[in-house]
Amino acid sequence: MRNFIKILFLGLFVSVLFSCDNEDEKIILNNTAPGSLAVNKTAVNLDELIADQSALTFTYVNPTFSPNIVFTNEVEIAVAGTNFSPSKKVIVSKESNSFSLTHVQLNTILADLMVAPNVAKNVEFRLKTSANSVTAFYSPSVAVSVKGYTPNPDLVYPKINVPGNYAGAAGYQDWTPTNTANLFSPEKDSKYRGFIYVSAANSEYKFTINQDYTGDKGDDGTFTGKLVETGEVNLKAATAGTYYIKVDWLANTYSTAIMNFGVIGDATPTGYASDTDFVYNPTTKTYVINSIALNSTGVFKFRANDDWAVKIQPASTDQTLVTGTGVKVFISNEGTVTGDPSYKVGVAGNYKIELDLHNSANYKLTVTKL
Repeated sequence: MRNFIKILFLGLFVSVLFSCDNEDEKIILNNTAPGSLAVNKTAVNLDELIADQSALTFTYVNPTFSPNIVFTNEVEIAVAGTNFSPSKKVIVSKESNSFSLTHVQLNTILADLMVAPNVAKNVEFRLKTSANSVTAFYSPSVAVSVKGYTPNPDLVYPKINVPGNYAGAAGYQDWTPTNTANLFSPEKDSKYRGFIYVSAANSEYKFTINQDYTGDKGDDGTFTGKLVETGEVNLKAATAGTYYIKVDWLANTYSTAIMNFGVIGDATPTGYASDTDFVYNPTTKTYVINSIALNSTGVFKFRANDDWAVKIQPASTDQTLVTGTGVKVFISNEGTVTGDPSYKVGVAGNYKIELDLHNSANYKLTVTKL
């Protein structure tokens, strides 16, 4: 029995010894040749008119290792002199040896890196090869002078079109998806909203996407806010005026509300007693008050239908407007306004006020001293 116990103990000891020896074995990874990255330009001015075309083309060579390992590649991008912190990353295939960035892709990267548009900035690129989550190898960086652009909100945000027989009088073309008012999706979530101006009662319209009647949608015939693609009927605007429309394209629902805006406040001639209404200009497709006296001691804001339920305001604090300079404005019922802020002018006088509501991702206000 004692001999059996000794033999068992000896077997356990040898097993532990071999386990320890195995744990102590290490593989040395040698980076036998570094990776490299090259680019076809040293400077580029990004252009929104060719947003989907290639701006820069890169070629790269994978690093080599001994022994061979599985690895992943990405290209890191950062403002020169920041040591790649912060940086943006683009995944690239180890099976390929080239890739391109379009004008819009590169412009978006610049914005994410907080690079101001319309000013050339040196940007660095390098190939990062990762052997695992903690071990990475880098190529020498290459630098390119890049000038970005201020994106046109009409091109950045998804939209649907609202063709109808109202459109011609609103400055567009009747029943033409390529030349009509649009509803935009500020959150890029297939939920669209915006305004159309209707000059005649009982005008009709429907919704299209991609500026084409393929896949167009209309009411299901019950006029209860339901959309269908087949067997649809046109939506109707019962009265003339400005309509605020919301469409959930995927859920096939919509809503409409008439909203005619005016300016009110103690900076205006009538104070808070009454509104001065906007008039739609089909040439500029904007809402205009051609002349109104504004004092520099009071404030003003814009509201719909002579009521306080829906207001056009700054985002959070009172804002003093500069003559001739457009500013982005916000609508209280869209959840983009904090508090109850108003507008001011720094110099009293007669002003032209213009509201541009054609893009719900970028409502704009301009006051111009006359």
